[in-house]
Amino acid sequence: MRIGVPREIKVHEYRVGLVPAGVRELTAAGHQVLVESGAGNGIGVDDEQFRAAGAAIAARAAEVFERSEMVVKVKEPQPVECEMLRSGQVLFTYLHLAADPQQARGLMKSGCTAIAYETVTAPNGSLPLLTPMSEVAGRMSIQVGAASLQKANGGFGVLLGGVPGVPPAKVVVLGGGVSGTHAAEMAVGLRADVTVIDRSVERLRELSSMFGSSLRTAYSTTETIEHLVRDADLVIGAVLVAGAAAPKLVTRAMVKTMKPGAVLVDISIDQGGCFETSHPTTHAEPTFLVDGVIHYCVANMPGAVPRTSTLALTNATLRYVRALADLGWQEALRRDAGLAAGLNVHAGQITHEVVAKALGLRAHPLRSA
Repeated sequence: MRIGVPREIKVHEYRVGLVPAGVRELTAAGHQVLVESGAGNGIGVDDEQFRAAGAAIAARAAEVFERSEMVVKVKEPQPVECEMLRSGQVLFTYLHLAADPQQARGLMKSGCTAIAYETVTAPNGSLPLLTPMSEVAGRMSIQVGAASLQKANGGFGVLLGGVPGVPPAKVVVLGGGVSGTHAAEMAVGLRADVTVIDRSVERLRELSSMFGSSLRTAYSTTETIEHLVRDADLVIGAVLVAGAAAPKLVTRAMVKTMKPGAVLVDISIDQGGCFETSHPTTHAEPTFLVDGVIHYCVANMPGAVPRTSTLALTNATLRYVRALADLGWQEALRRDAGLAAGLNVHAGQITHEVVAKALGLRAHPLRSA
């Protein structure tokens, strides 16, 4: 198979869909890999390193899209990239279509077969291609939240861990999944006063066992969220419903009750955000104010640490890329129900039930596709 890796063009996105080690595995298996010149610059990998691994280098993205049977990316295709996709071509990347009807229309119009990292599932129900970036985003959320709390950045002016004789900052994490757990781990490590809210009592028990007395847990109700958010210095939104738009757990009215200079970090923004006042931002302008509360809503948070993020992501995606290349997308999906769950768009139709519902469209099941 001819596999293309274009340079990412989303604002301040430096990750790349494959690294030289992955290229070497694919070319050794008889596949051809075409990488756009400069695609690896953001992670410190130059064209010569890709060539040494067996890739050919293309001068322009248009050449990559034109010559490739499968395009492997990191972030969702931008409008100009959607226009370069075509019928019969496979796109393998993050899509997050539930919160992006414009992209959905572009992919449907292209006729391509789009498989989304974020809805590929493992036998145990986990999301193996979302997990590494959720880990990164969870850990980063505490870093960016702590920086945003600094007075010079508009924050309340508190140190997360406090110092002897001075209480630590209050950190509230909405969601005890992968990103929420990693956020809690970082916040606990900095000696903050941390509470995780989740609607699964079983998960709360696991977190309590994991962290002991250094972490508080709370069952998710509107009243609980209202109470904890009102007093929080930093709130991390880490809620995920696979494929669907994130629920709005923190309302505008709740934001109004927060102290000026408090910080909201919305990890869920790729799926529309879990704060009613959120809207996507970029690394160029990551924050905005609503009622004196700082909102950090960067839609590609892991792109700020592209080397770590790319290595973590490609460790997880490579075996799926190999399966799609070795078997073709149809046979690969027949053999792996988890990979089949990643199919979001095919031949102008939405195939994923949850994504279709979020977009207000009718789903066309995989079997008919």
